[in-house]
Amino acid sequence: MDLALLRTFVTVHRAGSFTRAAALLGLSQPAVTSQIRTLERQLGRPLFLRQARGVTPTSIGDELAHKAAPHLDALVEIAETGLDEQSSLRTLHLAGPPEFTAERALPALAELTGGDGQGLALRASFGKAEETLEGLAAGHHDLAITTARPRGALLTATPLCDEEHVLVGAPRWAARIGPGKVRRRGAHMLENLPVVEVHESLPFVSRYWASVFDSRPAASGTVVVPDLRAVLACAITGAGLAVLPRYLCASALGRGDVVALHEPAVPPLRTYFLVVRTGTLAMPHIARAHEWLLRSAAAWG
Repeated sequence: MDLALLRTFVTVHRAGSFTRAAALLGLSQPAVTSQIRTLERQLGRPLFLRQARGVTPTSIGDELAHKAAPHLDALVEIAETGLDEQSSLRTLHLAGPPEFTAERALPALAELTGGDGQGLALRASFGKAEETLEGLAAGHHDLAITTARPRGALLTATPLCDEEHVLVGAPRWAARIGPGKVRRRGAHMLENLPVVEVHESLPFVSRYWASVFDSRPAASGTVVVPDLRAVLACAITGAGLAVLPRYLCASALGRGDVVALHEPAVPPLRTYFLVVRTGTLAMPHIARAHEWLLRSAAAWG
């Protein structure tokens, strides 16, 4: 059986689409369709059910993918190991949310760069979860960090770390609200106060209110800026209340630039995932970065 046909088959199986598989393989869609039909003729059985949007594997298709994929991934690992012996510097294309990637992931991965013969070259891009996962699926990135767990077989997600959210404000807001009043009287003490957020829909504040107070915020964004670092800067000036990841505002809390306005017994958490295209962890430079980030995350808590 032709290995090229099997490679195309496994890529279609993981992608769930001839079009997406063609983009990943660098082939035209008709070429992918032709290869799958050739393989189906050789086996005498259909491997996929064609649908309006993508394809679904038959039971025979699932069985073949289960048997063939690990061996193809092993061949990729052998080939990539050979490449590493010839070229000491491999480029890792990373994508993720701007604040977390800049504050957490890049400083950790920067330790893997350098001229020691084992270094990585890094290329990073920022984006929202949906566009980041689309870019990863299309082959534009090697590794993605996202708060959304992808569906389907094309992408594989591993939990990276949990992010605790904190309700903060400048000291003058804490003095105005009064110590302990939020804990005793709940969200009522925060109604109609100015809010700094990343979007008009108040995603961080709304998530906090729903989790901690079981309600919706009675406020609108006074300052809306699409970067959490800018949200923190505005909160420090007293522009309004903000909900921020603890890692991002820990230093400001320590200096007293902002104050935690509420400390719930169970703080809201958001999980980050490391995502790769299924099978690409066979590539040493991706596997090394993936493992390094997981080990680094153990110290972030």
